[in-house]
Amino acid sequence: MAATPPFLGYGLGLRSAYYSEILEQRPPVDWFEVVSENYLVGGGKALYFLDAIGEQYPLVMHGVSLSIGGPHPLDRDYLQQLKQLTERVNPAWVSDHLCWSRGNAHQLHDLLPLPYTEESLEHVASRVRQVQDVLQRPLVLENVSSYVRTADSTFTEWEFLTALTEATGCELLLDVNNVYVSAFNHGFEPWDFISALPLDRVRQLHLAGHSDYGNCLIDTHDQPVCDPVWQLYQRTLERFGPVTTLLERDDHFPPLAELLEELLKARTLAATVLGKESLCA
Repeated sequence: MAATPPFLGYGLGLRSAYYSEILEQRPPVDWFEVVSENYLVGGGKALYFLDAIGEQYPLVMHGVSLSIGGPHPLDRDYLQQLKQLTERVNPAWVSDHLCWSRGNAHQLHDLLPLPYTEESLEHVASRVRQVQDVLQRPLVLENVSSYVRTADSTFTEWEFLTALTEATGCELLLDVNNVYVSAFNHGFEPWDFISALPLDRVRQLHLAGHSDYGNCLIDTHDQPVCDPVWQLYQRTLERFGPVTTLLERDDHFPPLAELLEELLKARTLAATVLGKESLCA
């Protein structure tokens, strides 16, 4: 397995709407997170910009279709493509989601929650080990936002995540917004989730916005981060110390300057909580 990755600072998701502006202006972003599936191609514009931006900034790969909890066999062709991309990008780490997202033959284009049971834990742990054997590095897994729960779960989600790290050596991408969304939807305290995670396994944090439908929150990634999520982020930093942080936006893309202002808020909040050493990588 790879050595423990460094603290990268404060980053943005690399989206095509900002490709040219990033290269022309070199904005004050410490690193970029790329959606792995956008670059599993043989050539073209996407790879051109990936290579060019990767020469200027550290990169992290973040996948959406591994389906680590699914009942079907792991897609070996996909894993080999993912490995080839890691060799091209040399990312600080590779992440995906603790979920299932594939039916018998098709990607469902959604991140669906698992039953949190002993049987499920053994199943997912085996698959995590297979992925790590191919990639030759720890897999980093993100908690997803959820809207339904299975009736037969015997673990909480945070207990399941902790047990998975102990069984496999994988690491965690803690999405603070997803915790807040799921806590609202299921009626638990978000801090109960975050405070129970192991201190030495949280590799990265995500911040994002959601949509409020009154009796339900939907993780849309198309809004600024709301005040309660900022407050939860502050408490998270107080517990975990400096953790590489990403601001996500996947729709309703504002001018890049607006995202930079929001990213500066994360950096400034961390400096207030942790001191100047947390300002940048």
